[in-house]
Amino acid sequence: MATRTKTPSDERLIKKYPNRRLYDTQTSAYVTLSDIKALVMSGEVFKVLDAKTDDDLTRNILLQIILEEEAGGAPVFSSQMLSQIIRFYGNSMQGLMGSYLEKTMQSFVDIHNKLGDQSKGMGAGSSPEAWAQMLSMNNPLMQGLMGNYMDQSKDLFVKMQEQMQGSQNLFSSFPFGQQAPKTDKTSKE
Repeated sequence: MATRTKTPSDERLIKKYPNRRLYDTQTSAYVTLSDIKALVMSGEVFKVLDAKTDDDLTRNILLQIILEEEAGGAPVFSSQMLSQIIRFYGNSMQGLMGSYLEKTMQSFVDIHNKLGDQSKGMGAGSSPEAWAQMLSMNNPLMQGLMGNYMDQSKDLFVKMQEQMQGSQNLFSSFPFGQQAPKTDKTSKE
């Protein structure tokens, strides 16, 4: 029997049925949100589609997983942060906010991966417990690193805002941004 080799671009297809069950077409088995979380954790590329309509439900499923994780233990998002994110919905900056959060998260993941790579060369003192303690937000070193990172991110965002405000001058020559000069109808020539 010929086996199919999986290429990295292949998406694993999960179908969601009206009875709310999730079916993994690759394994031909029903799966749970925990199984989907395991796919995420392993870096597996997948898509969740509604079995009837073929609507893409991937984001909805990922949001469900986040909701369960937030309710289960130590939450990542504070109430204040969630409130601020909600305020951006419908705002003209909504698209920019999503892009900014995505790039910031990718930077954070890159830093995390780099720290992980560096820890491999540290020998016996690099136990998971030692790293957990070092990376704890109670550690002054980590507080300083994160504080510097956040300051740099804030400075970058402020510079971007200033550039956007300065670019308004680019549009000053267009007629839709200017008011027509007023004529004084009371003066007689």
